[in-house]
Amino acid sequence: MSHAAQELRRLLSSDELVIAPGAYDCITARTIEMAGFPACYMTGSGTAASLGYPDYGLVTMSEMAANAARIAGAIKLPLIADADTGFGNELNVTRTVRAYEAAGVAALHIEDQDFPKKCGHLNNKSIIPLDEYIPKVRAAAAARRTADFVIIARTDSRASLGLEEAIRRANAALEAGADVAFVEAPQTLEEMAAVPRAVNGPCLLNIVYRGKTPDIAFDEAERMGYRIVILPSILLKTVYGIGDQVLADAKRLGRHPTLPGEVGLEEGFRRVGADEWDALRDRYR
Repeated sequence: MSHAAQELRRLLSSDELVIAPGAYDCITARTIEMAGFPACYMTGSGTAASLGYPDYGLVTMSEMAANAARIAGAIKLPLIADADTGFGNELNVTRTVRAYEAAGVAALHIEDQDFPKKCGHLNNKSIIPLDEYIPKVRAAAAARRTADFVIIARTDSRASLGLEEAIRRANAALEAGADVAFVEAPQTLEEMAAVPRAVNGPCLLNIVYRGKTPDIAFDEAERMGYRIVILPSILLKTVYGIGDQVLADAKRLGRHPTLPGEVGLEEGFRRVGADEWDALRDRYR
């Protein structure tokens, strides 16, 4: 647990931009690890989708923490995990941080949306007052059992209250003990560039495919001053598209189609650790 958080701290203190594609299960997390990325992000939207729900605050803290534990146990990369609103007030936030830290997560983010929350790139989000949000950040910072565990404070206030208020909230959260600021959904390149200039600490940028934030190259985000970039939907939306394609091919061809990537039977097992388990069996026989 502490090793993953220490590694994330090391990455944040280096000159390297931390790019964390989004996983919603162990298969997608291992795919990210095999691709050579330095960190993995557990998407809340993808976790909800994997359980059959939209990202409307319908998934419970225990369900989210359980998914985080499975993912963290399947990879060696530091895991950054979505913790929604912390699932309640500062007492709920305290339990959430303890559960995520015990699950092996390196960092989590909590947001200032009211309940029920929504995906940050949907419309009509409700925001709680700042004097209700900051106690939750303080509680999150105090609840961690190791100082290495990273608290990311997310604000969704840009959509309804404007960028200036979002930056004010980000700075207030950093002053309250957060390690990283996450201003959700800046809507122009100018706004994206303004956030790291005005926020007094490391900043995270959320790049959602066809979301409210303009698309941007990773090196450009780095030049703007961002320290972490997450790509929450990169694999989830790919699975939707590829799934539609190959199933349509099966119906059209009347037989099993050729699959993208040509991952055969043995390679599929190897990706989920068959070599390790085979070696264990050989060792003890």
